[in-house]
Amino acid sequence: MSKSECHGCSEYLELSRRQFLGVSGAGVVAASLPAWLPRVALAGEFCSSRDVIVSIFLRGAADAMTFCAPFGEDAYYDARPTLSIPRPDSGHPMAALDLDGFFGMPPYMSSLIPAYANGDLLFVHACGSTDISRSHFDAMKLMEFADPTNPGAVTGWLGRHLASTMAVVPGNPLRAVATEFGLMRTLVGAPDALPIPRFETFNLLGYPGTVAARRQALTTMYDATPDPLRTAAQTTQAVIDLLATIDFVGYLPAGGAVYPVSPFGTSLKASAALIKSDIGVEAIGIDIEGWDHHIDMGPFDGILAQKLTDLAAGLAAFHADLSAGNGRNFVVVVMSEFGRRVEENGSDGTDHGHGNAMIVLGNRIAGGRVLTQWPGLQPEQRFEGRDLAITIDYRDVLAEIVQNRLANGNLGLVFPNFTPTFRGVTESCSKGDLNCDGGVTPDDVPGFATALMDETAYRGANPGCNPLNADINGDGAVDGRDIQGFTQQILGE
Repeated sequence: MSKSECHGCSEYLELSRRQFLGVSGAGVVAASLPAWLPRVALAGEFCSSRDVIVSIFLRGAADAMTFCAPFGEDAYYDARPTLSIPRPDSGHPMAALDLDGFFGMPPYMSSLIPAYANGDLLFVHACGSTDISRSHFDAMKLMEFADPTNPGAVTGWLGRHLASTMAVVPGNPLRAVATEFGLMRTLVGAPDALPIPRFETFNLLGYPGTVAARRQALTTMYDATPDPLRTAAQTTQAVIDLLATIDFVGYLPAGGAVYPVSPFGTSLKASAALIKSDIGVEAIGIDIEGWDHHIDMGPFDGILAQKLTDLAAGLAAFHADLSAGNGRNFVVVVMSEFGRRVEENGSDGTDHGHGNAMIVLGNRIAGGRVLTQWPGLQPEQRFEGRDLAITIDYRDVLAEIVQNRLANGNLGLVFPNFTPTFRGVTESCSKGDLNCDGGVTPDDVPGFATALMDETAYRGANPGCNPLNADINGDGAVDGRDIQGFTQQILGE
């Protein structure tokens, strides 16, 4: 058992021991879904207006009141006399980094400041699933399926999104990937989705000298079987060949990005290489275990501080890497099944709570702020008198991303029996609208030219506008290839 697991409740520990994802049924359901397009060639000029989405789940109930601490609320300090993050002006070495005058990050998450200052990082607080369960298993299941009115739900919200959209690259056998040994519920139901814990070693196990012969034997055997086994086997072999064309081991991140040497950092680095390989992967799922800290939570120099340092460093590196040109439009969503109790317990930890916070990162996210309808932390303001209340349903955030960043307006299918309220999570300006006036006209020409030549100058002259609105062809970079598309927009062609 790892050090992080020793701090969790019995339910969470049991889920970890049973390899929760593997026993959830996700792998069984996913294996029964045929992959219809078994071969793909590398795209020479990959271009899509859709973001690649990276879904990160913090399993165990991460404590949002540490990673986005409400230092402006006195009740926070009354409830947590030893575990609260000190105010920015306290002089304490662990004083919060002021985000907006009310919320702050612990200083070991300072690697995220550039993304936040750039307007690409958003915290959504007092957010989560309104289900009242405090069971890890039940809460994870409900959040990942995002279909609480259907007790027989077997597909995840991201799986339903992919199943209801055409592939960005026709013929691609790998639209979605989980960096795990099993496909998490979020992705169940997605076409052409595979669990691949290590991209660079995805192949048949055993003696390398006999791999070719064994693959030929498998091909001969499965070619004689009916679907879905035949296409599943063909797809798996196609993915092996496809991933072999990507140099994961020698991949050099851009933008000065330095990924942490941890399982999470390794997964994110490999994900960046996969995204920039141009094969058309649309969704990546990553899990981080070990957030259930009933005992010795350690928000200053203990286990929670270590995990949040790793989380922040990984996200910061991914942002720098994918934002450095020749990258791709991307959005990262970080969430956890529920939050922690407002009050600390007698074991230097916190117990299962209710409301939490989400982290959203991307080059088309309206970030640089904490989005919230803060309910307050006084006892009478808490959910059931003890927990942070939820004022924003997590599906509001996901639905806005699915429609505006993943180009899927079929929200009734992705989020059944739910009418979302868009909260302004995504950038409101569209491609070509460089002065953010709601239209693409000759008035945008000066802004386009400035964004093309000097991004810093553009940001200074157009606060609140995203220079990637000049990325007309959607390849993640503003360069000469966008000029023709911008000209056509101006001319109305």
